[in-house]
Amino acid sequence: MFLIGGILYSMIEMLWRGYTHWSMTAAGGICLLLIHWLNIKLHSRDILLRCLVGCVMITAVEFAAGVIVNLWLGLEVWDYSGMAYNLLGQICPAFSLMWFFISFPACMVSDAARKFFDLLAERERTVTA
Repeated sequence: MFLIGGILYSMIEMLWRGYTHWSMTAAGGICLLLIHWLNIKLHSRDILLRCLVGCVMITAVEFAAGVIVNLWLGLEVWDYSGMAYNLLGQICPAFSLMWFFISFPACMVSDAARKFFDLLAERERTVTA
């Protein structure tokens, strides 16, 4: 899940900005791991609730990554200082809204992965029985 998240996040950023940074690959991996965990725990809940919680989780990861990568290490990977209602230039409502919408396909990826791994586990139980 970490690798899938890292690759997908990097691809989205490449499409959006034309480039990415290794820290975004790591952040994307962490985000999909968290969304996968969330999706398992809240699977029976409404998808909009899962997307809202996913949005909050991705925003939190982005803020933590931004503080470390941009503010502490000074790598200047991104800067939302020009965006309305930004927090230390690391997060802003406009991108949080985008994370809400990205959470929907992320939940679908999580569901597909869970079904795939359940199928593998069932197959393994059948072979060893």
